[in-house]
Amino acid sequence: MYRFESLSMSAEIVFTHTKELFDLAVERSAALLRNGEVVALPTETVYGLAANALDPIAVERIFSIKKRPRRNPVIVHVDGLSMARLCVTQWPEEANKLAAAFWPGPLTLILPRAVVVPEVVTAGGATVGIRWPGHPFIRAVIQRCGFPLAAPSANPSNRVSPTTAQHVWKTLHERIPLIVDGGQSQVGIESTVIDLTAVPPRLLRSGMIHEESLMAVIGDLALGFGDSEEVLKSPGLLGRHYSPKARVMILNWRDESDLRDQLAERSVSLEESHVVAHSEIPSGADFGRVAVIPHDAEAFARAIYAEMHQCDEAGARWIVVEALPEKPAWRAIADRLRRAAAPGEE
Repeated sequence: MYRFESLSMSAEIVFTHTKELFDLAVERSAALLRNGEVVALPTETVYGLAANALDPIAVERIFSIKKRPRRNPVIVHVDGLSMARLCVTQWPEEANKLAAAFWPGPLTLILPRAVVVPEVVTAGGATVGIRWPGHPFIRAVIQRCGFPLAAPSANPSNRVSPTTAQHVWKTLHERIPLIVDGGQSQVGIESTVIDLTAVPPRLLRSGMIHEESLMAVIGDLALGFGDSEEVLKSPGLLGRHYSPKARVMILNWRDESDLRDQLAERSVSLEESHVVAHSEIPSGADFGRVAVIPHDAEAFARAIYAEMHQCDEAGARWIVVEALPEKPAWRAIADRLRRAAAPGEE
């Protein structure tokens, strides 16, 4: 059985693949969340570490469990427009248009924070990120609780986001009471984030809803990647993020010989290198491992975090990723890989 204390626990994994198990998992999750606990829940993007977004003590537990920097805000997950509007003080026409086009789904809207949302959620800022997720399980939990959920990725800060319940178990099972297994995340990377307090609206974090799609709905859109602002409006803006234990290296190579030469120039041993390719596939001889992800942006997004987890489990020192096409559909994945490969700490 699950426990209500926050220390000396081992998380129970519960499943959702039948209606009876789904309903039981909703009840267990809601009971813990109402009690101020933190649980790991599936979403369509990645698995989230969820707590009552209106309870500052519960949200503080998220930061403690993840060892997340306090300057890095968390997204508030809602179910329905009425709950979303309770969390903000303004709801512009652009919000209506984007919600109608992309919610429920992997899109986060930055809007002025209502006082009901604690400052810990927004890193002390005046805005809050709101998302209506598409995964049926987290939606059912929010409905059962009757309050929104703060739910950043269910992993230690800076590390690769989890896309399965097993990924969550590996790093957090001793720190939370419950992990809900809702299957593999179908999007695979974090949501697109757009700041509607800026004029024109500003894309803060790329995702699988691309800027071209956003512009088709609201017109002008500015790009605003980076972490130069004193108060961050969105997660995912820190320079080093989404990082496995192994060092990530992004390379272009003409063929296997060229790849071997490039690694030799960098004094990188082949047996400690795990290669993730999509077009130019090396033979695998002498490499620690060679994985192939289809040359398709959506398939690549679904698979890349799981591949990084697998490389870490296999003891890779280097993860050598074939550079991605410079096309809009690949932009969000390239952003995640660039931050995963960044040197140093946050």
